Amino acid sequence: MELKVVPWSKIDTIMFDMDGTLLDLHFDNYFWLTLVPTIYSQNHSISQEDAFKIIHRKTVKVQGTLNWYCLDYWEKELQIDILQLKKQITHKIALRPNVELFLSALKQQGKRLLLITNAHPESLKIKMEHTGISGYFNQLISSHDLKLAKENCGFWRKLQRLKNYNPERTILFDDSLPVLCQAKREGIKYLYGIKQPDSQSPPIRYTDFPLVVDFKNLTPIASNKIQNDSRKKDHRASSLTN
Repeated sequence: MELKVVPWSKIDTIMFDMDGTLLDLHFDNYFWLTLVPTIYSQNHSISQEDAFKIIHRKTVKVQGTLNWYCLDYWEKELQIDILQLKKQITHKIALRPNVELFLSALKQQGKRLLLITNAHPESLKIKMEHTGISGYFNQLISSHDLKLAKENCGFWRKLQRLKNYNPERTILFDDSLPVLCQAKREGIKYLYGIKQPDSQSPPIRYTDFPLVVDFKNLTPIASNKIQNDSRKKDHRASSLTN
């Protein structure tokens, strides 16, 4: 879907996902698809391919539930110190292009910024400490605090009761299609996906929602310029036909 100009004057609350939206998803994909199977294979004296298959079967069983994102669950299930393993590769944590520029511009506009993530609170803490972006947000919220994953029925209404946001004046940026679809079902009006959550993987191809390539293009100043340029173009076209 073509990326739309954001009507910032109609938006009070801006919600951001973390992994794949503000942060490059490559960290998480490398961690779960390469590093964890490697450690599991070593611990159980099996091939990395067999380890990957075993872990994949385990993840399929809980996909879409809060356990899928829960470090405590996976530490028990895999008998691996997941948190310590994450700390060993924090150098791979990276912001997506122009994230701080975008957050800063929105903060200057007086918008309410919320970080809404499925990440475990300890994982959230590690990534905020590494990136230093927590100060841009009015609040950091892990879905673990609500006992529901963001794609679960009722999550956004429960969040609304707790955080008192108006869904008609709220925008959500999230790289997950199931999350965006659930947010739409629960009334959030403005929904944007991410074109390439993992910088080292192919772009997303779904067309259900407009996809962000670079947040720089959506800053209030950039959006106003696009709108003004569009108006000028329309005016010139109208003048030529009159």
